Amino acid sequence: MSASNRPTSLKFITSNANKLAEVRFILGDAVQLESRSVEVDEIQGTIEEVARDKARRAAELVNGPVLTEDTALEFKSLEGLPGPYIKYFLNALGHTGLNNLLAAYPDKTAYAICTFAFCAGPGQDVILFQGRTEGKIVPARGPSNFGWDPVFEYEGKTYAEMDVAAKGAISHRGRALDKLKRWLAGGEVEPLEILEGESAIRN
Repeated sequence: MSASNRPTSLKFITSNANKLAEVRFILGDAVQLESRSVEVDEIQGTIEEVARDKARRAAELVNGPVLTEDTALEFKSLEGLPGPYIKYFLNALGHTGLNNLLAAYPDKTAYAICTFAFCAGPGQDVILFQGRTEGKIVPARGPSNFGWDPVFEYEGKTYAEMDVAAKGAISHRGRALDKLKRWLAGGEVEPLEILEGESAIRN
C-alpha cells in the first residue's frame, strides 16, 4: 500500500474499554478510531499466525478495513508459554496462579508482546506491527482491572502501577503502536523481531 493510500480511519476490533482508551491515547490524532465488537474465532498457532488470521476474518465480517490486536506473554523459564494463550491462562489461574507457574524457577523473566494487524478489507494482505517489552513476573501490585498488568514488572513498577502515559512509553502495546503511527505517516513496515533462541517457540 502506497503512502498516499494509508487509511485515515479504522475499525478497531475490541470490546475492552481499557484497551480502547489506551490505544486512543497513544495513537492521538494519527488515525480516527472506531471500536467494533465482533466475535472472531481464533486459531491455535504462533503469535503472528493468530494475528493474521484474526485480521482477515474481522475484515470479512465488517467488509472493510480493520485493526486487530493480539497480546502474548512469554515466560522464559517455560520456553514461551503461555504465549498467545495468556488470556485463557489468566482466566483459569488468576494472578496468583500465573506466579505459581514459575514457583519452581528462579528466572521470572517474561516478554510482553503485542501484535497489531491491519487488513484493508476482504481478501487483502495483512500487515503486522509488533512491539515487545522485557520484564518479570511478580506478585500482583496495583489495580487489578486490566488483565495481567499487576503481575508484569518493568524496572521496579508493574504496568498496573503506571499511569497511561508512563506505561505507553515503554509497553509492548505502546511500542507496537509507535510502529503503526510511523507507517500511517508514510513510513515503511518495520520487520518483526524474534529473540535468539525463540524460533522454536514461535515458528
